[in-house]
Amino acid sequence: MAHIDYFFSTLSPYAYLAGMRMEEVAAKHGATITYKPLDVVALFGRTGGTPPKERHPSRQQLRAQELTRQSKKLGMPFNLQPAFWPTNGAPSSYAIIAAQNAGGGDLGKLAHGFLRAVWAENKDIAQDDVVRSTLADAGFDPALADSGLLSGAETYAANLEEAASRGVFGAPFYITDGDQRFWGQDRIEDLDLHLAGRL
Repeated sequence: MAHIDYFFSTLSPYAYLAGMRMEEVAAKHGATITYKPLDVVALFGRTGGTPPKERHPSRQQLRAQELTRQSKKLGMPFNLQPAFWPTNGAPSSYAIIAAQNAGGGDLGKLAHGFLRAVWAENKDIAQDDVVRSTLADAGFDPALADSGLLSGAETYAANLEEAASRGVFGAPFYITDGDQRFWGQDRIEDLDLHLAGRL
């Protein structure tokens, strides 16, 4: 059975624009997924990247145009300047880690729920009520927001270390069996073709 390690940030606009397409590709090929939320700004620092607000204006301008174009292309609501960005991505990441350990709900829906909250709903995913409602909407016990905080913090930090050691430098980032790497929501089609044995 194929497997995908999915490295992402709950604050990444590109992870938001991926929607549920990676999950659809995985289901199509019977692939399993391990969700690995991480601190993408720390990852940038480890891998030679620059946080968006520190990039040259020309890069910032293209990023703004590209995000707007991609959201229109995908038919997804998108706020280029969300009310709560950046915010603390740790609480939502810990919730995803706890939910993955607990099972019983839809992890793809959970991850996308946090991303949608930031980029389409102007919610602060660092707030406990937002974390709880997003867990519930994805079929998980809202009390997971309170459980496993220490292990969540440890896993969150370990995900960053693993990402840096495996060649991950941005989000979303997908790694399959055999170390095939795919960076960006615009490479999900290539991920699909790879899992089909065509790439």
